[in-house]
Amino acid sequence: MSKNNFVLIRGGGDLASGVALRLHRAGIQVVITELVQPLAVRRTVSFSEAVYEGSHTVEGVRARLIEAKQLSAWDEADEIPVLVDSDADILTSLFFPVVVDARLIKQPPVPFPVEVPLHIGLGPGFTAGRDCHAVIETRRSHTLSRVYWTGTTQPASGEPEGDPRRVLRAPDDGVVIGHKKIGDHVHQGETIATIQTDTETRTAINSPFSGVLRGLIRPGLRVNKAMKIGDVDARDDASACYLVSDKALAIGGGVLEAVLSRGEIRELLYA
Repeated sequence: MSKNNFVLIRGGGDLASGVALRLHRAGIQVVITELVQPLAVRRTVSFSEAVYEGSHTVEGVRARLIEAKQLSAWDEADEIPVLVDSDADILTSLFFPVVVDARLIKQPPVPFPVEVPLHIGLGPGFTAGRDCHAVIETRRSHTLSRVYWTGTTQPASGEPEGDPRRVLRAPDDGVVIGHKKIGDHVHQGETIATIQTDTETRTAINSPFSGVLRGLIRPGLRVNKAMKIGDVDARDDASACYLVSDKALAIGGGVLEAVLSRGEIRELLYA
């Protein structure tokens, strides 16, 4: 099996991208694996958009979609490679010192087919010492971003943080049709998107209050009823739509702590 000094990050949504950005800026090479059709809501700050666009830039750092066979010869230190690899099959052909599961699956992960020196999980579902080596707290509180080498994080609350009205959910199964773009100012009651069902019925998704559209799942994707598809921010600051969140950066800091606290891992990554 070929070896490299990349950190493999599973998932390219906004929290995963905060982790990738923080590691990248610390001089650690990262590679992101994603679904064939990523479902990120905060797409402007999600490296997963590279799957659709070929490349995507977040805070001055560009991610580029590549094929798995290109990774062993990757030498673009200023860019982050993104692979379509939902099951992380790349693990069977390349050795990775660190794997970070940032998919926020909220359930125990499927075991890897190979041994990984350092496996880090984000949030509920992971138990350090059982199905990963370390788990990072993802829930806002005094324990946000803390690293646990035994046990698990706070359980999933089932509710969004802050005003629950800010989260937009699909009222039906169907295809998302966008009427507003991320960064647009919206008024209370204004239509942000519609869901077109298989019976050609269209159901409107209206803004719960005035603010800025902080996130919207990629129009044209098929979604399921009750799935999160958007996010409205009452602070009405459009510039924040293009910045990685404080939460994502904090979690990235937790991952960086876990990685750098292991001397043998540091040697592999900075070799």
